[in-house]
Amino acid sequence: MLDRLASALVAFSTEISPGAPRSRDNVGFHDHWDAEIAEGAPVHNWDDRPFSGECSPWSVEPDVRREGVGVRGTVTFHSAHEGAPGRCHGGIVAGLFDDVLGSVLSVLGEGAFTGELTIRYDAPVPLHRELVMRCWLERRDGRKLYINGELTDGDQLVSSARSVFIQPRQAMSQSTFEPQ
Repeated sequence: MLDRLASALVAFSTEISPGAPRSRDNVGFHDHWDAEIAEGAPVHNWDDRPFSGECSPWSVEPDVRREGVGVRGTVTFHSAHEGAPGRCHGGIVAGLFDDVLGSVLSVLGEGAFTGELTIRYDAPVPLHRELVMRCWLERRDGRKLYINGELTDGDQLVSSARSVFIQPRQAMSQSTFEPQ
């Protein structure tokens, strides 16, 4: 069955390959930072993002919502995200943290890019059940935004992240948000 599926996908790829490369609208990117997000409202991202975009077959499709000066998300990892038997692959967890930590930027209304990302795996990250991820602005230092996060399974911390996002000089704003 997998061989037949692979053959069908190869046949479809010959139809898709002549298409033009995907390109995101840069104007939409900058407009993204101007949208104010209400408390509890969903934080939307681009549909074609590899870890959290609805169009990606590998997406983990988190439900991310504003919570104060940060976000709270729920996510369920599936068989496609498995690393060691019965556990989520660490790279999938790291990629999801990068996306969801970046969602805090949408809440702040500021553009920045990942400069550093450190992930700590405290316990096995389970598959097939809902987990909760919280990410928040810890502090800022000039163009550097220190954003932290935690992934929990019930009351158990399974993974945490520390990151530094860097604002390009031309994207700096006069944000009034401060760490909680």
